[in-house]
Amino acid sequence: MDEFKEKFIHLLHYPNISWKTVFQMLKKDPSLQPVYRAPFSTMPSNPIYPAVSHDSPLTSVTSFSSESIHEQIRQYKTNDIDVITIFDKEYPRILKEIYQPPWALYAKGDIALLEKEPKLAVVGSRQATPYGKKAIRHIFPDLIHQDILIVSGLATGIDALAHEETIKLDGKTIGVIAGGLYHIYPKENLPLAVKMMQTQLVLSEYPPDTKPLRWHFPARNRIISGLSTGTFIIEAKRKSGSLITANYAVHEGRDVFSLPGSIFNPCSEGANELIQQGAKLVSCAKDILEELKYNPIQ
Repeated sequence: MDEFKEKFIHLLHYPNISWKTVFQMLKKDPSLQPVYRAPFSTMPSNPIYPAVSHDSPLTSVTSFSSESIHEQIRQYKTNDIDVITIFDKEYPRILKEIYQPPWALYAKGDIALLEKEPKLAVVGSRQATPYGKKAIRHIFPDLIHQDILIVSGLATGIDALAHEETIKLDGKTIGVIAGGLYHIYPKENLPLAVKMMQTQLVLSEYPPDTKPLRWHFPARNRIISGLSTGTFIIEAKRKSGSLITANYAVHEGRDVFSLPGSIFNPCSEGANELIQQGAKLVSCAKDILEELKYNPIQ
């Protein structure tokens, strides 16, 4: 690991450091030469994200260069965790195009999947209905047969089903989690996450020992859509994380697909509303393939 990357990764381990703080530090000195000697009081804060209090006992940036942090980072290699920064060639190009792309991806599994295209984000309700499950079983075989990689959030419901069906069909899938790799949430998806770490890929933008916080969940949705050429919504309530993911996709100029549902099912209200707003209605895999295969992001 070169000196700059080592400094940069250490910086990202500073407690609660914000995206904007990192950006301003890089803007001030792209080499990060003074990063170990600048007093914390000079570090800019970001009101959008939680910031470290200036009353913190960690009063200077030198604090995060402690041996415990060194050891934590050294353990990543032992645990087969790759740290891919935004400056590394392995970092997905299309992810750099989003608003506030993650400074680093902590990855466990097959990182070659980051280069595989096209990718389709698939997200939906945590309360998956028999209709949503049947739709996945109906649509996925042709998607996987056409070598579409599925990206989702390893959440309960549609997300987990999307990963599981892809694996069952011998396809490739990436899970993007909230919190760090050592704290899989929800716990019932730990066996699936472990399996994906062995044969697929699991990603987080947070150091592995980071416990998931409420704001991590909507933040990770921008990565799910940002990695993908298109986003497919399978069942979503009117106010849901799935719609946040769809909105990220729209703002980044990516395709949005939606499974139509019953007007009497609350889990389909958001999905149907997306179609009203211009998302492509999906009744079979062809509806997605004709967009992803012929309009890939270059």
